[in-house]
Amino acid sequence: MQKGGAERVALLMTEAFPSAPIYTSFYDAEKTYPEFSSVDIRTSWLDRVSTLRRNFRIALPLMAPVFSRMRPSAAVTICSSAGWAHGARPRNGRTVVYCHAPARWLYQSDRYLGRGSEDGYTPSASARLARWALALLGPHLRRWDRASAGRAQRYVANSTLTAKAVESVYGIKAEVLPPPPGLEPDGPETPPVGLEQIEPGFWLCVARLLPYKNVDVVTEAVRRRRGEKLVVVGDGPQLEYMRARASDEVHFVGAVHDDELRWLYRRSRGLLAASYEDFGLTPLEAASFGKPSVVLRWGGFLDTVDEDLTGTFFDHPDPTLMSEAMDRLSTLGISEQTLLSQAEKFSADRFVKRLREVVADELVLAG
Repeated sequence: MQKGGAERVALLMTEAFPSAPIYTSFYDAEKTYPEFSSVDIRTSWLDRVSTLRRNFRIALPLMAPVFSRMRPSAAVTICSSAGWAHGARPRNGRTVVYCHAPARWLYQSDRYLGRGSEDGYTPSASARLARWALALLGPHLRRWDRASAGRAQRYVANSTLTAKAVESVYGIKAEVLPPPPGLEPDGPETPPVGLEQIEPGFWLCVARLLPYKNVDVVTEAVRRRRGEKLVVVGDGPQLEYMRARASDEVHFVGAVHDDELRWLYRRSRGLLAASYEDFGLTPLEAASFGKPSVVLRWGGFLDTVDEDLTGTFFDHPDPTLMSEAMDRLSTLGISEQTLLSQAEKFSADRFVKRLREVVADELVLAG
C-alpha cells in the first residue's frame, strides 16, 4: 500500500464495512495512511521479501498467481482493483469489483513504466526488469486478467472513462460510482519542513512521480511564468531526477502527511495537473478547499472539473498550453461557493450509501 487515491478509497470501504479484513500484496505502515493501523490487514507472502517490498514493480509478474491464491471467505467480496485484486478467488459468495482502471502495466505499459530517455530520465533497474518481464509474459497476463474479470458478478467503476475501458477490455458494463475527495478540509494544518516561510498564492501539484503523471510539463509551465511558484507533493521513481533539475520556483516536498497537505491546499492559488488520470481526485480535493484547477482535458478530469466554473482545461500535455489555461483561469473569477458545491456532489456519505446498497443487492442474490 502507498499513499494515493486508491488507498483512500480502501479506507472509505473499511468505514462502510468496519469488520471486514483487507487482503493485499504489500503493507508498510510507514508508507501509507495511519488509519490502516486499526484495520485487519492480511498480506501475501510477497510482503515478507524485503527486496520486493522496496521495489514492488519487480513483483508485477508475480501478482497474478499471488492474487489467484487469495481465498477470502464472505458472502460478498469487494475487490478494489487497479490490476490484480480482481484475481482473488473467494471460497464462496459473490464478487463485486470496484475498478480504478484496467491494469495500466498491461494495456498502457509505455505510459505506466515510461520509455526511458524519451521521458527525460533513466529508468531504474526495477522498471527495466518489469518492462522486460511484461513483454515476455504480457499475452499470458492479459488472458489471466480477462478471465479473472469474467468471474465477478458485478463491476463498479470510479469514472466514466474507466467504465468505458471496462467494457472495451472485458466486455462488461459497469456502474459508475465516483469516490469522494479523500482529504477532509477540516483538521489540523502544519507547514511541510522548509516551506514555513513560503508566501500564499503558489500553485500546487499533487501526483506520484511516474511518467504518465507528466509532472515535468507542470514544472516547465511554471518555470516560464516569472514570479510564480510551484509546490509538488508526491513520491516516485522520478523524484530525484526532477528535484535535481528543479528551478528555484519549484519545490519538491515528496510524500506529506494529511495535515501538511491541508496547509498546502489552503494557501495555494490552485491545482495544476497534466496527468492521464482515470479518476480526477485531486481537483475535488482542491475544490473542497475552495481552490480551482487547471487540468489536462482527458479521462477522469472530465467528470470532476466543470469547465470555466471550477477550472480550465488544456488539450495536450504541453507547457505552453498549460500556461495559457492558467491565464484563462485568472480571468474567470470563480467563486469559492461554486467550488465547495462541486466537492459536495462527491460526498463520502453518498459513496458509502451506494456501496452498501450494491452489497445488499448481491447478498439477496447470494441467497
